[in-house]
This record gives sequence, structure tokens and C-alpha cells, in this order.
Amino acid sequence: MVSRARVVRRWSAACCAALLMLAAGAAPASAAAGADRPVVETDRGRVRGTAHGAYRTFAGMPYAAPPTGPLRWRLPQRAAPWPGVRDAGAPGARCVQLPAVGPGGPSGSEDCLYLNVTAPSSGGSGRPVMVWFHGGGFVNGAGDAYRAERPAVQGGVVVVTVNYRLGIFGLFGHPSLGGAPDFAIADQQAALRWVRSNATRFGGDPSDVTLFGESAGGLSVCAHLTSPASAGLFRRAVLQSGSCSTSMPPRSLLPTQARYEPFVPEPRTVAHGVAAASGLGCDRPEPAAVLECLRGKEAAALATPELMMRFSLVSYGDGNRVLPEEPRRALEGGRFHRVPVIEGVNRDEMRIFLAQGLGAFPVPDAAAYRARVEQSFGAAAVPAVEAQYPVAAYPTPALAWAAALSDASFICPALRDGRAMARHVPVYAYRFSDRDAPNFTGLPEVPGFPYGASHGLELPYLFTMDAALTAPQRALSRRMTADWTAFARTGRPPAWPRSDSAEGVLSLAPGPGGIHPVNGPAEHHCAFWDARWP
Repeated sequence: MVSRARVVRRWSAACCAALLMLAAGAAPASAAAGADRPVVETDRGRVRGTAHGAYRTFAGMPYAAPPTGPLRWRLPQRAAPWPGVRDAGAPGARCVQLPAVGPGGPSGSEDCLYLNVTAPSSGGSGRPVMVWFHGGGFVNGAGDAYRAERPAVQGGVVVVTVNYRLGIFGLFGHPSLGGAPDFAIADQQAALRWVRSNATRFGGDPSDVTLFGESAGGLSVCAHLTSPASAGLFRRAVLQSGSCSTSMPPRSLLPTQARYEPFVPEPRTVAHGVAAASGLGCDRPEPAAVLECLRGKEAAALATPELMMRFSLVSYGDGNRVLPEEPRRALEGGRFHRVPVIEGVNRDEMRIFLAQGLGAFPVPDAAAYRARVEQSFGAAAVPAVEAQYPVAAYPTPALAWAAALSDASFICPALRDGRAMARHVPVYAYRFSDRDAPNFTGLPEVPGFPYGASHGLELPYLFTMDAALTAPQRALSRRMTADWTAFARTGRPPAWPRSDSAEGVLSLAPGPGGIHPVNGPAEHHCAFWDARWP
């Protein structure tokens, strides 16, 4: 039997395994350390990066103090200055996390609040800045998994990739903390403040910041759109396969799976925190003593699959500094930062998730398909779902179920969010549709169940990853890179329809005619799902 934790870790692997010029006053690279090791002065001290011809990288730069010891479960503090020149030739430690694929214990370090900058080597200043938040279900992943030379060189932008605290270290809650402070999102806000202070030194414009992220990174971008504490820290936003309304119905992937919602009421997280403290032997009458006990635990004692997964959800509620309101409700009420948005999905989002549980929870025939519909949506929904997604219209019943889940869980919620935002700001929508996209995740292929354009498989089209693209796919990659960076520059991807037009979703696939507008809500039965699965 496949455990829920193992399957969720494999889901996370799909989310994450996909994985400039010096500022005025900075020492010239040749004078400081040779042309291949440029030096830049940051607000905390000098850093020595690496030149790669057309681009430069500065890796492993701390944007906050290590959240260790007494700083565990505290909001990020400013990094201490350093003397001399700090080496920025290699990434910093990744945050404590579960393995992305396969068995094994936790890895990484609590001293992990580092970011990486990739910038063009050619002359220029005031470039747009794109800040990337990685995926991984808030339990794994790291900024250094995403090599950003493609957007930096082709698009002429400065790209920043960020580590942030994960699992119990990033999303823990307890009465002793006054609730669930969402440290992971607060870390990202600290990184954005670092960008505001330092972008100019790498050739970027600190007033021209675009957030982009995929999966948990897309959920993070959603949080910033609705977080009062993120006001003024960015100018544009791109959400890839992670919207404010993303959810999964119960028992959609495993028999024991509860409904998945990435944003949860703060009291729920706090209750989990009380239970976790008790299970760890930290029951104490005084709140401060509880935290002292928990902070005295080794990281490995906290980074169990159960605890990491239990605290992989972002909390909201009255008095929460980061998220005082459920994000999707904030969008519906127009209470979000007024910035242009790209909201994107992949055509076959759920296939890669569903595939990992098919051995334990198969969908071999029409009867099993109907049973899955009933278990997830209720008996009354079975005839209606069968009418929208008839088994005979798909190669297998499992692929019919994957299509229904993709539309209900990812595609229609994202389009619904887009409509809510489009009442106030320009919104552009895409659907990544390359069903021959390479599987770079390390997850095994399932016979008779192709991943298609599944969750996360668009990432090698934007970043340099271990994935072989065909010539038409490379052309699509160039187009996507050009469009993403044009949006960062102007707030509008060229030749894209607005999402509130009749055919307001741009379908992205390789080859002649592969890029074309479609009526996304109609193709994905969104009127049906919006009425039944709000």
C-alpha cells in the first residue's frame, strides 16, 4: 500500500523537481577580483559572484538572519553585516525538507534564508526584476534548482530565486506564538525587502518587481496579492498552476485523503500545533516554556513526514499579520493589490499526481470511475459528471478521471480567480498544452497513463533544467520566455488576449498553430464546476 505521505512527497516532486551590471559606486569586476569573479557591494557587505559570459550569478546571499535557536519560529530578522568579501559562487543551504522522490529522511538546514541573483553581463541599468518562488508543496524545493540564465539573457531581466522555510519550520502555529504567523510567506516578504534595497546594485529597478512562482510558489504569489504586508513590494504577478482557489476533493487520489485546501483558518493550524507540542513532550503550563522546549528539539525530531505535511498549509484569520482574510474571498471582494496579473494552468494538471496512487487506488473501468466520482463529489453528482466527462471520450477511465480532477481542482478555480481580478486590473490567462512535454521530475512513467501537459512540466520552458526539448519545443520555450519577460517589462505579454475576452486563454503548445486563443471556461466545463464545486 502506498502511504499518503509517500504519495504527497511525490506530488511535491512534481511541483519542485522540475525543479548585471554593477551599481554605481560598486568596484569594477576586473579591479576587484578578475573578470570571472565580479564583486558587488550590497547593503550588508560585498559579495563575489561568477561571470558566465553573457550573464553573471551571485548565489547564496543571506537576506535574513539564520532562523535557528531562539530565532526558530520568529519572523525573519535582518542579516548581520560581514567584513571583507563574501563568496557568492555557490548556493546556500536548502531549507530543511522531505525528499522530493523516494524514501529517505529529511535534508537541508535551518540556516537557509538565502537567495540567488542572475543578471545580464551586458551594460545597462534599471532592468525589470523577476522574483521566483519555488514549488514543492511547502515541504521541499529550493531557489537554486531553477537556473535563470534564459530569462536573464534573452529577456534582459534580473532574476532572483529565493529559499524560504518549509513545513513545520515555516507554517507552524501555536497559542504561544499568538497564532500561526506564516513564517514562510514572511520570509518571502523579507526577500522582497532585500530586493528593494539591493536590486540597483545588480542592474535592476527596485520599483519594477514582478513576482512569479509555480505550484506552492503560485500559492505564495496569491498570498502576496492579498497580504497587506506585501503592499508596495511588487508591481506585477504571475501565478503558475497555483491559484487562490486551488483545491482537491476528498478521496480524489487516495481512499483516506481529505479535501485539500492550501489556505486554512488559523485556529486549525494552532490546534495542530498544540497536538504536536504534546506529542513532542513539550506540554508546559507557561507558554514561554512550551516554545523553549520546542526550540530545544533537534531539527530531525521535527522534520518527520507527518509533522512536515501537517504544517504545509498557509493560515489566515483576523489578526494574522500576513493573511487576515481567506485569499479567494479577498479576490472576490476586490481586496487585493492592484497589479497586472498572469494566471496560468497546465492542461493535464492532475495526471502526475493521480499516477502516483494508481497502483494502490486504480481506476480500471467505468464502474471504478463512477465510484471515484461518488466518493469525491457525492452520489448526486455522478450522472452530471459522467455527462461532462464520458468514459468513452477518453482512452481510459483513469484519464477521464484525471481530466475531471484537473478542471475541478486547478483550471476552473484559476479562471474563476482571473475573472474576479479582471474586474479591477488587467489579467492574462494561459494554458500550457504541450502533451509531449518531457518528464524531468524523476517520477516513474505509468504504462497507459501519459503525463501529458501535467503539473510542473512547463518549467523547463522557462528555466535551464535537465530536460531535452525538441526543436519545436525550444521555439515554444523562446516564445514563453519572451512573453514572461515582456510582461515583467510592460505589464502586458505581446499578442495575448485579455482574460475577460470571449477567447481569453492563450493555449501554448509547440509547432505551427500551437499557440492560439481558446475559450478556456467552455473547454474545461467551468460553468458546471463553478456551480457545484465553489
